[in-house]
Amino acid sequence: MSTAQAGRQGRSEADRRRREGGLSGLKRRPEVGALIVMLAVVLAIGFASNGNAFNALGLKNNLSIIAQFGIIATGACLLMIAGEFDLSIGSMIGFAGMSMAMMLKWGLPFGLGEATPATAFFITLAMTLALGFLIGFIVTRSKLTSFIVTLAFLFFLRGVTEVAFRVINQSTQISGLPDFKQDSWFADLFGGEALSWIYSLWFAFGGNVNRFGAQWVSGLDARVVWWVVISIFAYVVLSRTQAGNWIFATGDNRESARANGVPVEWVRIGLFMFTAFCATVFAACQVFDTNTADAAKGNLKELEAVAIAVVGGTLMTGGFGSVIGVFCGAITFGLVANAVFFIPSIDGSYYRVFVGVVLLTAVFLNESVRKRITGGI
Repeated sequence: MSTAQAGRQGRSEADRRRREGGLSGLKRRPEVGALIVMLAVVLAIGFASNGNAFNALGLKNNLSIIAQFGIIATGACLLMIAGEFDLSIGSMIGFAGMSMAMMLKWGLPFGLGEATPATAFFITLAMTLALGFLIGFIVTRSKLTSFIVTLAFLFFLRGVTEVAFRVINQSTQISGLPDFKQDSWFADLFGGEALSWIYSLWFAFGGNVNRFGAQWVSGLDARVVWWVVISIFAYVVLSRTQAGNWIFATGDNRESARANGVPVEWVRIGLFMFTAFCATVFAACQVFDTNTADAAKGNLKELEAVAIAVVGGTLMTGGFGSVIGVFCGAITFGLVANAVFFIPSIDGSYYRVFVGVVLLTAVFLNESVRKRITGGI
């Protein structure tokens, strides 16, 4: 064989390996399944709703629901990659919303005067972060599973919220709060609108027009920006920092990570605090948007957050996951949950059927991915 022929054969073999490597690498990506499901759902709902799900108003309503899912699912994803669960997320949402609403209505604790949206938020955030720290501390020190500890806090926080509402407010709801976002930039940051220029540009090009010829929708809910910011932050931390390596190492093999100098306990505690932060942002967006609070807020959101994380490619056993996958999973769940408003023939109960089927399918797919990566271990 001549040198030229050998060179051509070598290049051909290298090209073949590169193509196979690219395909194999794609199969190993945790977000691929979530992306495929998301695209299928987008196409199906767009077709079934005659495009109404993605007109100006439909897009705003859908993104509002999607953002709520995405905010809490991102926190759940990072925690699950580290090998832990937080079943108290939903109750934390209700507790945080109650705390902010009561301060805005009745004033600061201990008679310290009226509360502004900023003081109500930051006092509530201090409490929820302290609770996240406490949960993480109990899990790491007691060696109990996070499932049991956070399940206990699910009941505890929901009970505290309901008791506080009944004792202080004589009702499990607070409604009729002033529309703080009209006068407070801080409240507008959570409950107002954002990216208005997109809708103005849409209107300028002949879209986003109501039947009177005026601009139909003025902007997206602020929670959409919070979702994107939290997702970008989580992605950067997970893929570009040493903390991200620590998170993966903690979920993959805790003892090995500890032996290599990873502060395993602090990683886990920090991630419980991060889920508490996400729950507080979720609650603030609800309170300042609707000017109400309810003891039932956040009910079952912890299960939806876990389901979205799993559908997004996060392994239940830890050590593997993707923020991009969770981003796609949130879009999928949000569109399906809101589909009943755009496709009247669909019963809302089918959403739960969808969640069950997709979740079980995702678990099998994720396990298959794990075996390909670990060689079947």
